[in-house]
Order: sequence, then C-alpha cells, then structure tokens
Amino acid sequence: MTGLTTHMSATPRRAGFGLTAYRLATRALGPALPLLLALRMRRGKEDELRLAERCGIPSLDRPHGKLVWIHAASVGESLSVLTLIDRLIADGLHILVTTGTVTSAHLMEERLPEGAIHQFIALDHPDYTARFLDYWKPDLAVWVESEFWPNLIVAAHERGIPLALVNARITERSFRGWQRFPRFIANLLGRFSLLLAQDEASARRLRMLGAPVVATPGNLKHDAAPLTADETNLAPLRASIGARPVWLATNTHEGEETVAADVHLRLAPARPDLLTLIVPRHPARGTAIAVELEKRGLKVARRSLGDTITPSTQIYLADTLGELGLFYRLADIVFIGGTLTETGGHNPFEPARLHCALIAGPSDFNFAEAYAAFAGVDALIRIGNAATLADAVARLLTDETERKRRADAAAALAGTSSGATDRTAEALLSLLDGVRAHPATGERHA
Repeated sequence: MTGLTTHMSATPRRAGFGLTAYRLATRALGPALPLLLALRMRRGKEDELRLAERCGIPSLDRPHGKLVWIHAASVGESLSVLTLIDRLIADGLHILVTTGTVTSAHLMEERLPEGAIHQFIALDHPDYTARFLDYWKPDLAVWVESEFWPNLIVAAHERGIPLALVNARITERSFRGWQRFPRFIANLLGRFSLLLAQDEASARRLRMLGAPVVATPGNLKHDAAPLTADETNLAPLRASIGARPVWLATNTHEGEETVAADVHLRLAPARPDLLTLIVPRHPARGTAIAVELEKRGLKVARRSLGDTITPSTQIYLADTLGELGLFYRLADIVFIGGTLTETGGHNPFEPARLHCALIAGPSDFNFAEAYAAFAGVDALIRIGNAATLADAVARLLTDETERKRRADAAAALAGTSSGATDRTAEALLSLLDGVRAHPATGERHA
C-alpha cells in the first residue's frame, strides 16, 4: 500500500436513534416518491426513459467479474474521477458509475471509457436501495466528495460491501451543519473502511466529525485530463470570432451573468468589437438569462438555439452541456463563476489546463487551497467584488504580456501531476484485495 490507512469497518454497527428515525421517515415517505419523480420529470430534472433506475430497477446487465461502484453526485464529481476510472479498468475491474442529475448522465454517456457503465442513483428509500444493491452486488463502493445517502451507506455496510470515501470535501458550512447531528454523521463515517480527503482542511473536519482514520492523498481534480473539444465545432466558432477581443465568464450563477453584462457595457465604448462569452453553470436558465441581458440593450446569441456569432453579437450565451472545452480554447481570459456569490467557486484547473489567465472573486471555499496556489504563482487575479471585475478584464485585454505570463503560470501549475490519482487507486485496490469474509454470512465480496 502507499501509506494510506484503511479502517476495516465491516463489523456490525448499531444504527442509533438518528439513523433509525431517518430510515423510518424515508420508508413512510415511500408512497409520495413516484409523485416527486413525476414533478422532477416535468421540470426536466429526470430522464423519463430511465426513471425506473431511480427506484433501484436496473436498465443494464451486471458485468461478470469484480465490480467497483462509484457514486459521484453531479458533473464536477463525475468528471473528477474519469482518470481514476481509467486506472481501475486497467487493473481488470468493471466500473459502475452512478450520478443523480440529467446533466451528469449525459456527460457520462459521452465520456465513460469501455469497461464502465452508468446508472442513475436510486432514491434513498430502504426498498430502492436494497433492490439496487442486491442486483449490482458491488465488490467495492466508492463515494466521491461529500454526498451521503444514509440508507445506501447502511445497506451496503450491512451487506459487507467495503465503503470508501475519496476526494472528500467538507466545507466549513457543511461542517457546521453536520455538527448539529454529531452521532448521526459519526455513525455514517464509521462505516467507511477508507476515507481520503482532498485537502488538510477537509481531513481535519472529517476527524472532528468522528471519522476514525483520514488520509490526504491529494485532489483528484488536479490530475484530470484537459477538457475535450470537437474540432468540427471549434473551427467555425474561431472563424466567426476572428480577431475580436474576447473574454469568458464561466460556470456563472444567478446574478453573475448581469455582472458580466455590465462589464461588457463598461468596456464596449473603448472596444466596440468586444465579444463576451457566458457559460452558465445551469444551462436550463438560458432563456431567463437572455431576457435579462437583452433588457440591458445587448445583442445576445444563444448556442442552444443554434444562433451564430455575427459582427453585431455582443454576448454569446453558451447555454449547452459539456462544451466548456470549446470555450476555454476560444478565450484566454476567464472569470470563474460562483466566486461572486456564496457558491464557493468552481474548478480552476479546467481553464488553467487550457492556458487561460484566471480571474476570481472572494468566494472560493470549495477550492480554497487551489485558488491560493494559483494566486501564489501569479496566475490568478483576485477581485474583491463585482465592481472591480471590469478593471481586471480591461487590464488583461490591454496587456498581452501580463495575460500570457499569467496563462503560462496557470498552465504550468495545472500540468504538474499531484499523484492523487495513483495514490487513490492504489489505496482502493489494496482495500479490495484485503476484503475478508462478512462476519455474519461468511461470504466474500472480493
């Protein structure tokens, strides 16, 4: 092994009052779950053709051989484990990836390698989770970052399936929330045989919440491959932009698109050919964003509608899924969204790998160490508020030397492998190889 310690927790544990109450409550809510799914489907938050998967009913056959189940809540978590999945497949394992959003499901269909399959995660009802686990019978269950579904965790543990939490991220906000239920979270964490945090701050919080042993092999997002782009889409966009000055606001949340619009309006008198690209974190907001920007008198083209970039286009709204790799290749100045709201920012490594100079606001608790690292090598301009974003963008548009220097520094830092993927894979393989007979049944899961 690599010095990352496992805590074999396959022995029976009492559920405790909190978990027992949770399981009773979720069972009582069972009759309402079909209605909940129907409502979510109407809002575009569920895939009608795969709705049964949310009830634990599989739509694919279980592969023969050892199966590692990896649960990643949404887009960011699922993308962060792609390199890890490649490594595990290379070791002869089959991979089942579960996620909970339609967006992440579409991305996984495009990105998962041969040897890996995707299903929607079952809702956390005792019957649904039992159906899911009894069909797939994973040899190892891997949870990514911080989404805990108690019934799934307890049911997997009771079946003797070893549990690992990888790239764990516990923010100060979620830490304070869990502190209100100390026995509940300690009971859940005690069921994991392996806990790997992405940074020391998360590791410290996990220990304070009752995790028995926590190691810090590094952040998997540091080792991810550059986002891809389809050349057949990239070339026409480059041609339509031509020599226009361009900057990008990426992963924006509500309110940040209007900030980007105000930046454009402030800079446009000196740069009438300026093009602002906006990629909202949630593309379903595209219509509302376009209406708001057009109220400001801006000419908006929407990618989801097939609009093209013309000489009169001021804002190009990329309200589509899975195309960030395109836009990081089109703009070398990138403002990272979620940093001017209480969201905590998004992954700075993605634009950095594609040679972008970075700008970010003060809210970075999701990636605090990463943002500090980029700022430390002068790859990131920190702005204190929305009012100073225009100054930062104007500065980088004007000074090509600074822009290139910051982009070079960002790419250099992002291109240095942290080794987190290798260390995490080795720890998971060691855990899988070290599984012993379930104390109650004598069955082996390895």
